[in-house]
Amino acid sequence: MSVLANKVVFITGAARGIGAETARALAARGSKLVLTDVDAEPLRDLEAELGSDVALGIVADVRDLAAMQAAATAGIEKFGGLDLVLANAGIASYGSVLKVDPATFQRVLDVNLLGVFNTARATVPSLIERKGYILIVSSLAAYAACPGLAAYNASKAGVEQFANALRLEVTYQGVGVGSAHMAWIDTPLVQDAKADLGAFREMLGVMPGPFGRTMTVDQCVDAFVDGLEGRKRKVYVPRWVGAAGFLRGVLQSAVGDRAILKHVPRLLPKMDAEVEALGRSTSKRNVAH
Repeated sequence: MSVLANKVVFITGAARGIGAETARALAARGSKLVLTDVDAEPLRDLEAELGSDVALGIVADVRDLAAMQAAATAGIEKFGGLDLVLANAGIASYGSVLKVDPATFQRVLDVNLLGVFNTARATVPSLIERKGYILIVSSLAAYAACPGLAAYNASKAGVEQFANALRLEVTYQGVGVGSAHMAWIDTPLVQDAKADLGAFREMLGVMPGPFGRTMTVDQCVDAFVDGLEGRKRKVYVPRWVGAAGFLRGVLQSAVGDRAILKHVPRLLPKMDAEVEALGRSTSKRNVAH
């Protein structure tokens, strides 16, 4: 029997992509699931697919602490407590610092960074009771910045340090804390950016070595499930991202900047022009919420 059997897992950003596929993988291992998202229809569909004895779907915005606390309380009432948390909800904005819509930039920080705080604040008390574990989704972007994605880069660097600080606060209480760092994954976030922006597709093409490659969602799900099962301090998708973390000092140096800087004068203005033509600094899906 899997060590994840009968464990109660709280997942944010659960309606689509990595969140939904991780939920399915955990359900197959016998876990109970508390699933939150702002996207009501696919969340309800996933809850119905998994069954009410396995999954509880709750429409909640990670930016709203009271909503996250209510979701955690509902999950505890249904399943008895929370053993594991996957803080997965995240969005991105498009465009340079001088052209991105300021409200969209703020929203990325609120979802990606404040949302992780709200998730932890709502769930960690139950994790302390059950000596649980939280996996916070950061990114390769915490180590290597990308022009035109400043809000995403900043938020993912921020949540890595949030995870590091939280670990120091709760380890003595028996709670494990990990951060996950992925390269580009074929999620709705990346799919939408590719569909919206030719400059983004070109940016991936000029990134050095493996930095522009897109991994499958299944690869990410396997790593997340393994991380939750093993209460890992760091989860890397793929494994070479760990080396990027070790070498972040080089990646963030003048030497590390060279590979992408030569393409910025052409690609960044193109991205800004595409964003202006779209009339939005994020995907159409995010505008709806």
